[in-house]
Amino acid sequence: MSLGTPRWWYQRRSGAMRVTRLLLTPLSWIWAAVTAWRIAAAKPVDPGAPVICVGNLTMGGTGKTPIVRALMAHITALGVPVHGLSRGYGGRLTGPVEVDVERHTARDVGDEPLLLALEGPVWVSRNRAEGAVEAAISGAAAIVMDDGHQNGSVAKALSLVVVDGETRDGEWPFGGGQVFPAGPMREPLQAGLARADAVVLLMPGDLGRPDPELLALFGDTPVLVARLEPAAEPPPGPQLGFAGVGKPWKVERSLRAAGCRLIDFAAFPDHFAYDEATLEALWARAQDAGAGLVTTEKDWVRLPVQWRARVKAWPVRARFVDPGLLDRLLEPILP
Repeated sequence: MSLGTPRWWYQRRSGAMRVTRLLLTPLSWIWAAVTAWRIAAAKPVDPGAPVICVGNLTMGGTGKTPIVRALMAHITALGVPVHGLSRGYGGRLTGPVEVDVERHTARDVGDEPLLLALEGPVWVSRNRAEGAVEAAISGAAAIVMDDGHQNGSVAKALSLVVVDGETRDGEWPFGGGQVFPAGPMREPLQAGLARADAVVLLMPGDLGRPDPELLALFGDTPVLVARLEPAAEPPPGPQLGFAGVGKPWKVERSLRAAGCRLIDFAAFPDHFAYDEATLEALWARAQDAGAGLVTTEKDWVRLPVQWRARVKAWPVRARFVDPGLLDRLLEPILP
């Protein structure tokens, strides 16, 4: 999303915003109807290689990109040549184009494809079908598509939907269940689940078991549990954190849980393009407090090159709790 994600979306009982939700509800009916029509009218293209779609039921902030990275790494470890496919949100190139981390920047291809390209070949294409065909022609024996659960242009061999498994502090991954713009849903929950082969429930590393009430919503749909865990210690000493992701407040919470000495945290809209003035202001605040600057890897790749030495990237990785269950889903579709 280009706008900041409203935190009240994820409150099931947000009394203070009840009037706002009611006013936006007619627009949500239109959004849901148009989405359903587009899905029904689509004519999926078979690109010549199995496509594994990693999608969302909500507007963002579920941890989809770490799951795509983990899935690409897992399939590579099985000995299957796998390529990633992304729309390249925030980038200027329409594609199809293969991402080159030495040549392309986030302004060219978007931030997420640059991270995915660390796991293997990645294609950016606004037309998903064209990108999938190019990947297959270029040797992909499997394609992992980042996002696209509501995009019917590509035939999918396996459809996974990532759900944020964190339900503390009154938050709920689907809020009150309202469709955008009255809530975070891209489409009604049951409509999205009906097209899913499995749910990937992404849990913070410091939480215990998944919420039974949340699990009950998925019915007979298989659930893969994954953990989002730090891949390194946060930088030492006091830090000023910042992030422009779907749910920046979760980055702050995760940094604190990992032991980072945050003096403050600045939240920006998802895919925010950091300019010189914004970064200078953050740097001045940090310097005044005797602190460093820390952000996510996804934010770090969007920074101007001259700023990267001044900002620490804090890496996290998704880990599937039961890789055997994942293998059972992949086995029928992989060569």
